[in-house]
Amino acid sequence: MRNKITCLFICLVWISGCSQNETASNQPSVQQKSIVELSKKETIPASFFPDPVKIVSIGDSLTQGVGDSKDNGGYLPYLQNKLEKEPSITSVEMINHGIRGNRTDQLLKRLDKTRIKEDIKQADSIVVTIGGNDIMKVFKQNFSDLELNQFDSAKIGYEKRLRQILDKVRSENDSAQIYLVGVYNPFSKWFGDFYELDMIMNDWNESGKEIIEEYDSAYFIEIADIFENSEEDLLYAEDYFHPNDRGYELIATRIYNDMDITTIGKDTLEASAKGDDDQE
Repeated sequence: MRNKITCLFICLVWISGCSQNETASNQPSVQQKSIVELSKKETIPASFFPDPVKIVSIGDSLTQGVGDSKDNGGYLPYLQNKLEKEPSITSVEMINHGIRGNRTDQLLKRLDKTRIKEDIKQADSIVVTIGGNDIMKVFKQNFSDLELNQFDSAKIGYEKRLRQILDKVRSENDSAQIYLVGVYNPFSKWFGDFYELDMIMNDWNESGKEIIEEYDSAYFIEIADIFENSEEDLLYAEDYFHPNDRGYELIATRIYNDMDITTIGKDTLEASAKGDDDQE
């Protein structure tokens, strides 16, 4: 009986020793695994933090910011401020290529300039304001004898050149978001009974909408309604044609509200992430 107890005791001690040795032998590997996992978590790829978003604006006086009392670029600083409040955006770089008086034919030529081409190539979003001066050219050339068919004829050339502008933009950058800002009737407050002006603006805006829909990641920004029957004074006091500070702020708000924030800069970030993977 005593021998059986002795054997049982020896077996228990042996089993206990094996268990302790197994636990002891496993412990370093567990610790090592934790250290490796911690090391992996601490090594954050550069692409984890998104690059600054680059917005390139091209076009006419609405892009240049004529009427802006601070001469800061019209709607651009307002748009930049709104975008930088987005949690997914670290910072925003705004590039202004607007020139007062530009028509579609003039912007089309400027798009061949190296500086503009390089900026467009690096852009995450491109905002285009064009068309208002094409309409004003018809006014100036036919002021004493205006007819609606004159605007219809001019619109044909506008549509052709607008497509060429968008084609050039896409040839430099096939993934950036494009936003075409519509035209508005600055005379609606003073010539409310001249309904033909609204018809012309609406007609040209419809053309812009149809054309922009032909392109991927391209959107139309309607702003005509902002200036129609507004109780606020939204026009520059010196010419009652261009927006004032408040007018530009509302334009920026409209652009911001219609922007696809969730994907802005996404292609750049994915390309950066792919580059990090390739280096591993």
